[in-house]
Amino acid sequence: QLQLVESGGGLVQPGGSLRLSCVASGFTLDYYAIGWFRQAPGKEREGVSCISSGGSTNYADSVKGRFTISRDNAKNTVYLQMNSLNPEDTAVYYCAANYMWDDGTYCPRDGMDYWGKGTLVTVSS
Repeated sequence: QLQLVESGGGLVQPGGSLRLSCVASGFTLDYYAIGWFRQAPGKEREGVSCISSGGSTNYADSVKGRFTISRDNAKNTVYLQMNSLNPEDTAVYYCAANYMWDDGTYCPRDGMDYWGKGTLVTVSS
């Protein structure tokens, strides 16, 4: 069974940090660009960050300088390190995989091949 499983969410105070993990099973992430997305209550799902198979990255403006995406292909895992969290970061965070023929950093919200079920991040005092 092909699946992505996120973990690492939870409750954190403003200014705190969390590291999310996204583990793939049933397939290898080597040829996939991996994206992190988030959806806050009452809002559309939005892209947070994307990493290519070769490690190139991009970020939404709202998280630049605070979040870092990385991958460990040997562990079939992608991470999202989130620092300096604020209440506006509260959302369900999803990882998703997009098969790529090249080393592109391309994670279209409506074009990803596989999605995880999400992990909740709550930033509150």
